[in-house]
Amino acid sequence: MTHHTQPNQQTVNLLSVVNVAKQITTEDTTLIILKEISFELVAGESIAIMGRSGSGKTTLLGILAGLDQASSGEVRLRGNNLSLMDEDQRAAVRAREVGFVFQSFQLLPALTALENVLMPLELKGATKPLERAKVLLDEVGLGARMKHFPRQLSGGEQQRVAIARAFACQPTILFADEPTGNLDQQTGQQIIDLLFRLNTRSGTTLVLVTHDSELASRCQIHRQLVNGTLQPIDTEL
Repeated sequence: MTHHTQPNQQTVNLLSVVNVAKQITTEDTTLIILKEISFELVAGESIAIMGRSGSGKTTLLGILAGLDQASSGEVRLRGNNLSLMDEDQRAAVRAREVGFVFQSFQLLPALTALENVLMPLELKGATKPLERAKVLLDEVGLGARMKHFPRQLSGGEQQRVAIARAFACQPTILFADEPTGNLDQQTGQQIIDLLFRLNTRSGTTLVLVTHDSELASRCQIHRQLVNGTLQPIDTEL
């Protein structure tokens, strides 16, 4: 008689977060930023994490993406236990699985729009990287601005380049930190539409940190950080 083992949670959930806490200890005090945060996402799900400035949203995002380490608890990304890895191992997982969109765009100023999108493709050894970078810039509406440098682009255009770069290597999970925070409302709305259109088409899992309730409402799951804990949002967005 054969025993069928249940698939374990690591294979079922793309992102599994268990009792994650973060504190910073100085000489005379311990600052508690996050405490006992647990949640899970399956492939293709989207979660919006809201909270006041200073509530720890960016810290949590950094831990989930393996940019920072929790003081305790466990983060598993596609079965990889980031909590047990050193920086080089976490960087390898990020390169393989993760895309980022930041409030401040984080484009390399010495590179053109095309070169900014091309770089992660070349680093990954993608096939036909130039072709793919051009297609992505066309998709985000910047086909005519490929040779422009970031300083020659508006904030909205820079964020479009950043989104094209984030999707370039077809990440399994995308982390977006206040992606409309530096943009006016109309431009922000266009960026939201673009982000979710590309995300839906790619089937990417999305973790979004935002102040913007309209942006958050586009996600399937809504949580807020309050006093270091992740709580459901009472009112419907």
